[in-house]
This record gives sequence, C-alpha cells and structure tokens, in this order.
Amino acid sequence: MTAKAPQNVSLYKRYLKRQLNLFYLSLTFFTRIPAPKNMYYSPSLLNKSGRYFPLIGLLIAGILSIIFTVISPLFPVSITVTLLIIISLFITGAFHEDGLADMADGIGGGMTLEKRLTIMKDSRIGTYGAATLLMALVLKLLLLIELVEVNALIPSLFLGYSLSRAVAASLIYDLPYVADIDTSKSKPLANKQSPFELKLLFIIGLIPAIFFSLTTLLFIGLTLFIFRMLFKAWLIKRLGGYTGDCLGACQQISELLIYLVIIACLTPNLSV
Repeated sequence: MTAKAPQNVSLYKRYLKRQLNLFYLSLTFFTRIPAPKNMYYSPSLLNKSGRYFPLIGLLIAGILSIIFTVISPLFPVSITVTLLIIISLFITGAFHEDGLADMADGIGGGMTLEKRLTIMKDSRIGTYGAATLLMALVLKLLLLIELVEVNALIPSLFLGYSLSRAVAASLIYDLPYVADIDTSKSKPLANKQSPFELKLLFIIGLIPAIFFSLTTLLFIGLTLFIFRMLFKAWLIKRLGGYTGDCLGACQQISELLIYLVIIACLTPNLSV
C-alpha cells in the first residue's frame, strides 16, 4: 500500500499537468492571452483542448469584471460598457464575431452549398455579415447597459461567457463537419467529442448558475435548448453540418439570448 501511494501521486500530477496543458492550448486558440512557452502542442491535443472552451469564457468574464469594477466609477454606464465590449474583442481577437459575420455572409449570399462554403472562407465581409455583426454588437451594448442598471452585470457576464461557449462547442458532438479540413481555421475542432467532454463543457459552463434563481435558470435552459435544436436543424438544412464560423455564430447568439432571458426575468412583470 505504501509503495502505491507515491505512484498514485505521480499519476495524479501527470494528469493535472496534461489538463493544464490542454487549458493553455485552448487559451492560445480562442484568445490572444499568452500561454507558457513550454506548452506541448499536437493536433490531437488541440482538439481535446476544446473541452475547456467554457473555462476560457469564465477567465474572460473575470477580467472584464475586474475592469468594470475599476472603471465604472470614472465613466457613465454607456461608456463603461462600450469599453468592456472593446476589451472583450481585443482579448478574443473578435474570433467569434468574425464567425457570426462569415456565417451570415455565406448562408445569406450563397445559393448552393459550395457557394456558401466559399463565401464563408472569404476574409472579406459582405452586406449580410456587416449588418448582422452591427446588430449583434448594438444589441449586446444595450443588454449590458440594462444589466448594469439592474445590478446583474457581473454574474451575467460569467454565465453568458461560459454557458454560450458550452452550447457552441456542444454542436461538435452531434453534427458533421462540412468545411475543407485542410484549409479551415477550425481544423483542430473538427473531430467528434466524447460524452465525457460534452458533460464537462456544461459542468464548467453552468458554474455561474449559483448566482441565479432556479426559475431564471429554467427559462435560460429552455431557451438555449430550443435555440440549439432549431439552429442545428437549420445548419443541417443549409450546410449539411457545421463549420468553425457556425460555432462562433452559435456562441454569439447564445450569449445574447442568455442576457435577454436574464433581463426578462428581472423585470417587475416576472417575480423570479
């Protein structure tokens, strides 16, 4: 028994080191935050790192919450929230917003599957993408301002940034990948998820649920369940599966839906 103890500790340490490495890989893929240089990379490991996508959301929400606490006494609410959105875009490199715009251009402007995929790979932004991105950012600005007014911004950021990423990444589990894997920027995420990874996504994504009432969480869960079901069916009809841009679009829409439901539940008309 005593001989096994050091061996078990060693295995546990190696497991933690491996998981930390996966987190660092996820950090470098989804944000511009630097990671340790001794991080080990391989395509298979980068694929597995997607399990920590919601954890990246929690990290970004934590950074934004600290910044909000520091600058909110200095500026009006509208300016403070605008700065938060700009900082968020800088941290992520507008990675998910780019996906939303590209998906809108591709599905809105392409009449065939091949044309849609070609448009989505084009780095230029079109009318559909520009309009969709503008409306999404304006709506996010208005929603975050309202969340400040009802004293719910920080917990909403944590839930919005983590759970929306869990919903987006979960599409990998039960949708086929349709883009050209050799040229796609989301190639590392093209493989299927395991049931363990799917569960881990939502376990991490729901950590901020402790800040909300059960009724609010039920409304959020129902809304996201319906959205994911409809979005999945729509992607199958229009593309036959998902691309990396579709995951970014799903994250952005899910985040906005979470804020909308929270605000709806905090209005005087609903006692939750």
